[in-house]
Amino acid sequence: MRPWLRTLPSPNYDDRPAGGPIDMLILHYTGMQSAGDAIERLCDPRPCTGRPVSSHYVVDEDGAVTGLVPEDRRAWHAGISHWRGAAELNARSIGIEIVNPGHEWGYRPFPALQMAAVCDLCLEILARHPIPARNVVGHSDVAPDRKQDPGELFDWRGLALNGVGLWPEGAPDLGTGGEIRDAASLRDVRRALADIGYKVDPEGAFDPKLATVLRAFQRHWRPEAVTGHADSGTLARLLAVVRHAGANAP
Repeated sequence: MRPWLRTLPSPNYDDRPAGGPIDMLILHYTGMQSAGDAIERLCDPRPCTGRPVSSHYVVDEDGAVTGLVPEDRRAWHAGISHWRGAAELNARSIGIEIVNPGHEWGYRPFPALQMAAVCDLCLEILARHPIPARNVVGHSDVAPDRKQDPGELFDWRGLALNGVGLWPEGAPDLGTGGEIRDAASLRDVRRALADIGYKVDPEGAFDPKLATVLRAFQRHWRPEAVTGHADSGTLARLLAVVRHAGANAP
């Protein structure tokens, strides 16, 4: 056992479906005022509000890692979720909660020690399970209508440069001008989102549902412009991620 890993078993888990894959890694922020509050919530079998929740790991701001649920068991972290045509993602994923107060309690950058520990932990998980790079995602990617985590301050690019997930290095930044509203271009936007993995209607005018999914994409792959707008820069970044995901497909 690594010196930075302690085990604090949570009762909030059940068996994975027999024969099912473990092919997703979902990253969250805790969204609570302290690490202690978060771990207490993740280990509470009878919370005063909401349902019991858990994750496989928690990574504190100083890099300390706490294991809550064995990887071969189903933790309850993703909720109602969807990615690349699959639903009920708890059954096929490993969940990591990363300590950060989140947008409600004072969202802030993730410290270098914490990101290094997240990276090391992810690499160890990827060595144990056949998780493709395109399936290393955030909670907001799989539940964009409900979640914002781990958010636009999370260093997805740094993780990808170290072998965790995808980042379209060298993708052009075309700015936020040239908003897209014509049917053909919006169809391209929707197709690209679906190719990456998001659940999105294949046809339709620009609407609040599409804006929500675009905002989730931007938090992950275009954090400099989390607008929810379908603009030329976002389309260019979408297409770059699609190409990168295809080139790295298993």
